[in-house]
Amino acid sequence: MDHLITQPNFRSPGEPPLRAYTPGDDFYEMLIEAHRDLGDADSRLVNARLVLLLANHVGDLDVLREALAVARAGVGAPK
Repeated sequence: MDHLITQPNFRSPGEPPLRAYTPGDDFYEMLIEAHRDLGDADSRLVNARLVLLLANHVGDLDVLREALAVARAGVGAPK
């Protein structure tokens, strides 16, 4: 696997993005706004729902497997 799917998709000046996607700052602002005024439990629920919605949208098990591995790397004790 070439790991291109989980590489950042943000534009460098003069280079087109890998896929049609607005710069990461826009998404980060939307994500922060979605969590505004939520307690910890509600914030975790929003994150869980978002993960499931995005996974459903992606719909490719190879991409999801790679993304899960990248997200898990270096977090917690190895199992």
